[in-house]
Amino acid sequence: MTATVTRSRRAEISRIARDIRMRCQREQRTTERTVTELRTALPELTALEAWRLALGWSRAEAISQVAIHYRAAGLRPRGLSASMLCRWEHHPAQWPDAEYTVMLSRAYGARPIQLGLQRDPYAGASLRYGQDHTAADDGHGPHELEPMRMTTDAGLPAVRESLQLALLASPEASPLVVDLAEAAVEHYALNYSKHPPHLLFEQVRDVRRLLTPALDAGDETDGVRRQVGWLSALLGNLAHHLDDPTGARVHLATAAAYGARTGDRRLEAWACGAQSMVARSIGQLSAALAHAEHGLAIAPEGRVHAQLAAWALVPALAAADRGADADHALNAARDELDQAAHPEAPGRFGFDAAELALHQADAYLTLGRTEHARTCAETSLTTTTDGTPAWAAASLVLAQAEASAAPQDAAQRAHHVLDTVPAARLRATARSRLAVLNDRLTGQQHASAGDLTERLRALPPPIDAHGQATA
Repeated sequence: MTATVTRSRRAEISRIARDIRMRCQREQRTTERTVTELRTALPELTALEAWRLALGWSRAEAISQVAIHYRAAGLRPRGLSASMLCRWEHHPAQWPDAEYTVMLSRAYGARPIQLGLQRDPYAGASLRYGQDHTAADDGHGPHELEPMRMTTDAGLPAVRESLQLALLASPEASPLVVDLAEAAVEHYALNYSKHPPHLLFEQVRDVRRLLTPALDAGDETDGVRRQVGWLSALLGNLAHHLDDPTGARVHLATAAAYGARTGDRRLEAWACGAQSMVARSIGQLSAALAHAEHGLAIAPEGRVHAQLAAWALVPALAAADRGADADHALNAARDELDQAAHPEAPGRFGFDAAELALHQADAYLTLGRTEHARTCAETSLTTTTDGTPAWAAASLVLAQAEASAAPQDAAQRAHHVLDTVPAARLRATARSRLAVLNDRLTGQQHASAGDLTERLRALPPPIDAHGQATA
């Protein structure tokens, strides 16, 4: 609600809402119909507040119901307060995160769109990577929300070409070169998921190569080194998504080294988290845990620290079958994210509650907590856009959680991913999840399960035997 409502009007709204709800109960109206009548009579009400009033709940009762659904899902209730719920009801721009959205929907018996909680998938924040940050901004750059701009395949080489032109005018490490390099990193990070990994890899590599001569020339060499570090981090992540673990290790080690050299703790910590991810993917659990612990030790407090815990430490502990330690780390990450001044940021180097839920679901699957994994995967899936890598990841984790109890649904979900995401855009991580799902469905007496085996067998690898992208 954007307009200010006086105390007397608020009391009148409560009285009128109570009368409408009681009349609708006598007439055996559904909750949804009651909401419609409330909002028709009281246009000041947001959908979220109208649903609570239609149920006849105070905010304390609504919070209690949300906590019940957390416990029913085997999760510890978070610190939802009356003031937080009040802000969400009166200021729709102040969204609850993805996990709260799912639990509110379950408590109220409504879909997110009915509660007015359908997010704009392109909402995000502008970030600048590798710049000097003050303590006040927690090392993450500006926080003003703005729409995420779309990009095209032509936009990728154009960024490289503009940087090349700047280097022709100023071949040394000048402030202009550093600023444009930061802009290039930001562009690649924010648009990371919009391009096939092999195309983005080529462009990021070309830009890093352009910056190499400026590493030891000029007054801004540290600024250039930071951007070379962030570009190396992107290359490492892209190599991982192209199923190249050895290349990923090299690029990420370079990123960590440049983070340490320039004192960029966020870069070094992020690179350690990615190194942990790669080590875990090839079964090197001791190395995965060591990278995760080192990253946490140097990560700035707040969102980055929570990210390292959820993304690197929790999966490594789960893979080592240390469930109690994983729970402790996960609860600490959730608490830190809840308390962070700016808990969400977009892009490859960003983090939010939906990604936290995905990592949580993955860890629960590893630990054999299938029902908990299903709940968390549903939470992550709530705010994703069909066809995106995040959507594919959440869909396939949810399918793995459904495989035992609902194999037909799990197989159909996998087919939907394959129908929606072109092979060129299907990351190695998605392919691994598909392979795990197929193993779980093997032997199921369903045509969809058998069809999935054949489709995966016919799926071209991301890189062929000659080192070329199969797309």
